[in-house]
Amino acid sequence: MKRLTFLMVLAIALPAFAAAETWSNVSMIDTQCSTKAKADPDSHTRECALTCAKSGFGILDKDGNYLKFDARGNAEAMKLLQNTTKKDHLRVNVTGEKQGNIIEVQLLKM
Repeated sequence: MKRLTFLMVLAIALPAFAAAETWSNVSMIDTQCSTKAKADPDSHTRECALTCAKSGFGILDKDGNYLKFDARGNAEAMKLLQNTTKKDHLRVNVTGEKQGNIIEVQLLKM
């Protein structure tokens, strides 16, 4: 019983020790266009990202993997896109915790 209790406490406590990661100067793209924009992400436009916003947003990491944002990240990405004058080259810095292919966004800056 003590071992089971210890394992349960450990399972609950481990996520608290997960370290945040940072992705710097990476391309932010909407999910709908992530595959076709992979070849040249800097040509993906702000206008297209706003048009396809319902699909959500994410980044292409340095290895070319598409990582999706969580709900908070999607909301922050939408604010950034609405407030920028950039037409393309949508580069961002992201801090958050990666859970599979999803980033739980803590900070998102253009």
